[in-house]
Amino acid sequence: MRVNRILLSSALIVVALVLQVSVLARLHLPGAVPDLLLLTVLGLALVYGHVGGALVGFAAGLLADLAPPADHAAGRYALVLCVIGYLAGLAKPENGRLKSATGPMVVVGAAAIGTTLLYAGVGALVGDTAARHVGLGSLLFTAALYDLLLAPFVVPGIMALARRAENDPLAEAGSAAKSADISSGWLSSGTGLKIGGQRGGLGSLKTKARTRTARVGRIKGVKRL
Repeated sequence: MRVNRILLSSALIVVALVLQVSVLARLHLPGAVPDLLLLTVLGLALVYGHVGGALVGFAAGLLADLAPPADHAAGRYALVLCVIGYLAGLAKPENGRLKSATGPMVVVGAAAIGTTLLYAGVGALVGDTAARHVGLGSLLFTAALYDLLLAPFVVPGIMALARRAENDPLAEAGSAAKSADISSGWLSSGTGLKIGGQRGGLGSLKTKARTRTARVGRIKGVKRL
């Protein structure tokens, strides 16, 4: 990944995790907790693609696994967000621009349900059955509802920041230097054409001068005769 991608992703992940742990988790909403970290991963994956989405998802999930008050096995949420980031990155538009909000909202809803199911499935493999006591059905419904309500305020902003960070100043400088080289090439070629034209003009002037000299010599010769 590029340096600007790493810096932006790291900053957004840290901010999202802090807000989720310190604000959203303390709202004590019924069912699931609004997953701001998931929305951040989705926004970045829709710009960076499946590879970038998988890397960002793994890093975000691992940070969430290690950050307090995490009470589950380390690497559990990293695996879930890595898979979700990869799948979300597959929905990246080819031209990088979204024609409507329907696609991202569908991705958010599917990701919210998929994240809950994967998290519960991995928990069942490692012996964590907390989802059974809470109720998987209510978790799926509330997770999708909260994330869909929060998505319009988070995902577009994340995608806009990611697109702006894609404009690498070094790449812009390289393209500017390349265009300058092309411009100088055009100028030099244009100068060469001018010089060639001037050479052609000087040659024609020399030919005319020789013709006039020959004519004058002929006239003088006739007069001498």
